[in-house]
Amino acid sequence: MSGLRVVPAYRHGRERLYVCREDGNNVAWYDRETGRVSLLAEDGADAVLHALKPFLTGPVTVGPPPVPTAAELARLTLHPDDDLAPNRPGEALLVALDRDPGPARRLRPDPRRRALTAEQTVGGTLDGLEGAGWHTLHSVPLPGGDRVHHLVIGPGGLFAVHALYARRTRVLVADPMVTLGRHQAEPLLRRLRATADRATYALTAEVRPLLALVEPAEVTVTAQPRGVRVLRDPELADLARLGGVLKPADVEALHGMARDRNTWGRV
Repeated sequence: MSGLRVVPAYRHGRERLYVCREDGNNVAWYDRETGRVSLLAEDGADAVLHALKPFLTGPVTVGPPPVPTAAELARLTLHPDDDLAPNRPGEALLVALDRDPGPARRLRPDPRRRALTAEQTVGGTLDGLEGAGWHTLHSVPLPGGDRVHHLVIGPGGLFAVHALYARRTRVLVADPMVTLGRHQAEPLLRRLRATADRATYALTAEVRPLLALVEPAEVTVTAQPRGVRVLRDPELADLARLGGVLKPADVEALHGMARDRNTWGRV
């Protein structure tokens, strides 16, 4: 087998290197994350490994493609319109601003844009956890117009993350109230717990609420809120250190269930 070329591609958030013949047909692919070379024809193993040699980063397993798991099969049969995985951080706000950008001149900044900045900041940090075995879904819609800003699934469990814009503002957390600067206090933690409870019901697995404060000047917590974690946006990266709650197969299964829009229709 000669004339093989290697073509990089991203599938479902993972990088693969495809080995193709001159006619463009694939004969194998290399998954760097798992260290596996999957062959579509066993008699071409030597030529495939020769073509991949400059790209191999360590020991590899060579063999036929693995049998897809139940979670992978569910993902493959999911209609694109029902797949929430492609949602961008702040997807719902981006759509709303595109449909109604508001007046060109405003006396005060559009609060939707501050909320969008918060969700994009938090979402970017959470997306960075993928290499540690975590998955994040953004703007998960709930009946009644509510949504989960970010649903994080990984070895440390499941978290419903609410992003709150607090740039250069003092934040006071007195369960269930959250106060931003001189604004009126709101029972935000109560709403976060209710949202996490709805997600728990939908996924039949415990989802814990997490409040992510974006660029606060100062944070004062009068007492540890019941069942709610309160973190500044840089501290979200510490979630990668959590583990011991879910096995990799459980993470994939829950992610496959959560990314299906139909999962959230009755909560």
